[in-house]
Amino acid sequence: MSRSSVPARRSADAQEDAWVADEDRFVLQQARKKAAIRAKNGRAQPVDWLTVILAVIDPERNPLDDELEDGELEVMDPEAVFESLDETQLVELEKKIDTLQILESSRSNRDYWTMMKTICRDRRNHAREGSSTRGITNVVSDLDKLLKPKTLAELEKLERQVNAKLASTEPVDTDYWEQLLKSLLTYKAKAKLRGISRSILDSRLGGLRKKQALDAEALRTRLASRPVAQLAAPKIIDGRHELDPEPLLRLRPEDKALQTYDAASFTQQVLQERQAVLKAGYVPNLKRSSDDKEASLAKRMKLGTEDSARSLSVAYDRELARGLGEDEEIFTTEEDVVTKNKHLWADKHRPRKPQYFNRVSLGFEWNKYNQTHYDQDNPPPKVVQGYKFNIFYPDLVDKSRAPTYRIVRENGRRRGETTAPAGEDDTCLIHFIAGAPYEDIAFRIVDKEWDYSAKRDRGFQSSFDKGVLKLQFQFKRYTTASNTT
Repeated sequence: MSRSSVPARRSADAQEDAWVADEDRFVLQQARKKAAIRAKNGRAQPVDWLTVILAVIDPERNPLDDELEDGELEVMDPEAVFESLDETQLVELEKKIDTLQILESSRSNRDYWTMMKTICRDRRNHAREGSSTRGITNVVSDLDKLLKPKTLAELEKLERQVNAKLASTEPVDTDYWEQLLKSLLTYKAKAKLRGISRSILDSRLGGLRKKQALDAEALRTRLASRPVAQLAAPKIIDGRHELDPEPLLRLRPEDKALQTYDAASFTQQVLQERQAVLKAGYVPNLKRSSDDKEASLAKRMKLGTEDSARSLSVAYDRELARGLGEDEEIFTTEEDVVTKNKHLWADKHRPRKPQYFNRVSLGFEWNKYNQTHYDQDNPPPKVVQGYKFNIFYPDLVDKSRAPTYRIVRENGRRRGETTAPAGEDDTCLIHFIAGAPYEDIAFRIVDKEWDYSAKRDRGFQSSFDKGVLKLQFQFKRYTTASNTT
């Protein structure tokens, strides 16, 4: 090999390394987006919760790469993620942690996944323990009592003391101290995670308190501007307020079957239920309305047992399992839109936004300019070439009328007209309408002519089946004979 070829080979290797790094960065970014979407919809897997936690605490994260803002993300106590997993699930989780750790380029993020793997392996060890390991279990129990209450600083101090004791020449119980040193790694990881949880919780609670204070002040201002009505004194008859219900002289038949509690047992039950809630480790979400909170809680606690909820879950899982094509990205940017005739049914049905899983197709446009200035080795920037919409309506009241869509162009612009500056595309709104109990939903898309052909890879599809509205289209391509794509 000549000396002149060495720099060229190094340059090629550097380009290949850069390409691999960009590919890893893209795969990691898509994994984070999917995790955030599943967490928002109450469908997160254990690895999704861990990914969302990292997204919240990662100081190097670019907010522009995220689908959701920090205040919109659901967050779960990291230790609670491992709580109910069996050994098989822990093995699967550890494999996914390894995959994400390999993709990470940030040292702090790799350390985060190392902590998670440490706890995962510790849980696996506990899951394998049985009655035959009674002696070891007693040692582990003693270590847990010793190490669990300690802070990270105390654990690090103890680690130094143990290393010094093992390095000394004095006679010691080597097995015990080595087991203690090994256990310290796990408890240090848990202590770090508790610190992460506390920082996230304190931040969310601080924001929530500020929001509540602002809401209270706004309400106080509104009430102060209202005229004070003269209230009549309540009537008291035989020691009872006039609005008190009539006293029951006997139990109703349906109440006789209810379990009775004394004060002590009722208090104990409330304490147990509170502990169950605290153990779940959820962190408040600042941007969720009260109705959304109830819906999200129901999803997390798996209370949705209706057929519609199951069908929605299956349909959503099916779309999620298909993943993204080579030139596809998740598309979730909504636009504000008014739901017409909502007042006709809002008092009977709780209005809600439909769930969706949308993709945008990207590709190269080989027009004359791009063919002149670019080639296959140095391609032009990718442009939007089409969309795939999947809107879920499992609880549609009037199932005889399928949801539909329409295109809305602003400022009086008509189809085919162009008002965008040179080098930019016109945009429009695609507006989806379904009816009760769903509010309308809209997305801003590129306004180009659709390809209505029946080609398999680029064909137009529009259907409504099993509660899912599917709309897929690509834009027409205008190429020259010299196009090599």
